[in-house]
Amino acid sequence: MSFEPKDPASFENVFAFFAATAAAVSERPCFNVLPETAEIYGIASGELSYGGLALEADAKFVAYREAGYGQGHRVGLLLENRPAFLVHWLALNRLGASIVPINPDLRAAELAYLVSHSEMDLAVVLKARQEDLKRAGADGGLAVIGPDANVPIVAEHAKQQTGGFDDEAALLYTSGTTGLPKGCVLNNSYFLNCGHWYRFVGGHCALNLDGERMITPLPLFHMNALACSTMAMIAVGGCLTVLDRFHPTSWWESVRSSKATVMHYLGVMPAMLMSAADSGEDRNHFLRFGFGAGVEERLHAPFEARFGVPLIEAWAMTETGNGAVVAASQDPRHIGTRCFGRPQNEIAVRIEGDDGKEAEFDVPGELLVRRKGENPRYGFFDRYLKDPEATAEAWRDNWFHTGDIVKRNEDGSLAFVDRKKNVIRRSGENIAAIEVEGVLLRHPEVAAVAVAATPDPVRGDEVFVCIVPAEGFQNARAQDLAENITRWSLEQLAYYKAPGYIAFVENLPLTSTNKVQRGELKTLVEDLRARENTLDLRHLKKRAVA
Repeated sequence: MSFEPKDPASFENVFAFFAATAAAVSERPCFNVLPETAEIYGIASGELSYGGLALEADAKFVAYREAGYGQGHRVGLLLENRPAFLVHWLALNRLGASIVPINPDLRAAELAYLVSHSEMDLAVVLKARQEDLKRAGADGGLAVIGPDANVPIVAEHAKQQTGGFDDEAALLYTSGTTGLPKGCVLNNSYFLNCGHWYRFVGGHCALNLDGERMITPLPLFHMNALACSTMAMIAVGGCLTVLDRFHPTSWWESVRSSKATVMHYLGVMPAMLMSAADSGEDRNHFLRFGFGAGVEERLHAPFEARFGVPLIEAWAMTETGNGAVVAASQDPRHIGTRCFGRPQNEIAVRIEGDDGKEAEFDVPGELLVRRKGENPRYGFFDRYLKDPEATAEAWRDNWFHTGDIVKRNEDGSLAFVDRKKNVIRRSGENIAAIEVEGVLLRHPEVAAVAVAATPDPVRGDEVFVCIVPAEGFQNARAQDLAENITRWSLEQLAYYKAPGYIAFVENLPLTSTNKVQRGELKTLVEDLRARENTLDLRHLKKRAVA
């Protein structure tokens, strides 16, 4: 079936963009659920067509419209990577309402903060987690329903039930470096520009219009799957296979059975896949390229040689979206150097040294980005919710300050060096050390605490926790206390944020104002890792069973 799509950026909202594709290729598959994912979720496997998804979204649209939802309303979605997520999002987007995707790994303290800060009017939640959301929203009387339940009438009906290009479409929370997660307000323009970028980027990332098929293990509550993967497939009338998560042992079977032509990856994935024994099936797939970030330098070329899949390294943030995405979609890719390509013509880049001046070639500095032209923020997030100071700080001098350290090669391509911000990057998840510290300080046997990253051969970083125990601590109790603190933290935090290592110390490196000296802490952690009394708790860090 021939397909001549319009530019995604020419539409008013995400729903209108989807509806145009659905009208043109209604019989094509849009969303694919593999049997493995279906069994884990307890739902039906198989493909959902564009026309089928449009019908389901239309029914939900009617229900939300009659209940009074529209502009100014936010609805939380804890639906994992199920088709229901897209059904509810499209229905709400059509009305001008915004969604708040909820990470299913969040626990009590995190959920309470998210519900309160977002001021969501309703939460659509899987049965196993509904009581958790009700407790989190008890103070505000949050309404919590299942994905197939009747939609309750909203307290204050919307005055307008349509969404425009510059109206809020989603509120995504991202871990910051100074405390609690920030809510990134993302307008329709953000998502539509993501579709525009992927539709026209070309080169190694060129998508075809004849039935492209993409597979991703990344979550729909993150920007990558929701904005990049979903928008890309709608832009070309393609089919998206979203797994519940990454399963190393069955990954290639999933790739083959999905007939995927494109895969999205995190840096941890190639390392895990390369650790498996060579197989005669290693190149038995339809993949043309992988798109992601963070592949280990020494594994980049060997992975491509073994599996026959070019790994296209890219850079972006939730805040930048595809407004300033950089990807190695053109040659030379400088494989094995952490290079993520050259900025496209519409993106302005500045690499700033500690002295505030533009860094020379091959000299590391902080990456600053913006769009060229009259609107430097086009395609970026709109703002941090309820935090104009943080928004202004991020955009000081009319440049978005990424906090990432990069260097520029002589051909204009960029290579990632390190993170300036105090963020722990574990298996693709950003973890703010200060957030973890704030929770652990509530434990009755913790007098003081400092959290830092420590290298992990598989996950990139792991969470290392230095604890000054409360009075009465005995070394003989160290193992039991460490396990108690870790299990307690698993009730308060997502599993990946819990301690991977704990060391009990007499004091922490502090400034004169009792702030943790992060540089000294890093040195301390390196020393503690070599000591026998540092306790390894990684075996307790398991995803909670819903």
